[in-house]
Order: sequence, then C-alpha cells, then structure tokens
Amino acid sequence: MKISVDRNVVEITPESEQETASLDVLWKIVIDCYGNNKKLVPMGQFVPGIDNLARFNIEGVQGGATIYSEDKKAPADNTYWCSTCNKYMKVKVNDAIPLCCGRDMETIE
Repeated sequence: MKISVDRNVVEITPESEQETASLDVLWKIVIDCYGNNKKLVPMGQFVPGIDNLARFNIEGVQGGATIYSEDKKAPADNTYWCSTCNKYMKVKVNDAIPLCCGRDMETIE
C-alpha cells in the first residue's frame, strides 16, 4: 500500500486486490452518506525502525466481542482495558483474563 501525505491530505493507494478490498472496508466504515463520518485517532506510538505498524482507533465504532484466555488467570482483582476499543472490565483474582480486539486486555495500574 502506498501512502502519501501533502500537508493535511493523506492519499492511500492500494497495490493489490487484498489491499483494495481492505481499503474498501475501511472506507465504508469511516464514511457515512448522511454526514456522520468517523475519525481515525492514532493509538500508541509509531517509531520507524522500532515499530512495524501504526495503529488507529475508529471513533464511534464498537470494539470486538470479548472472549477470555484459556490459560491466563488474573493474579489479583483489577480493571482490565482494551487499548484498541477503550473497553473496560473488572476482573476478580483467578478469573480468566479477557481478550478483546484480537489481543490481551491490559491492567490499569
């Protein structure tokens, strides 16, 4: 995928059929014909040479369904947070750690 930036305009050019299909999905999620377009909000960091991806949250879109780890248990009562969709969950000691948006939820300390 080719990305070019000219001041406040970002152009994304897909370079394969898969990238074209992915960009079409993103476009349909972000664009609303009635004018309630969504925003892409950066998450975390992107440092060239250290990070191999840049992550963005789509404002106003619910995160994925929560499932639970089969192996990992909470070491203490804590609140867990999904850095992708901003979902919070309270978890008791020895309960399974929640997974959300394809990754482990993190504790809030």
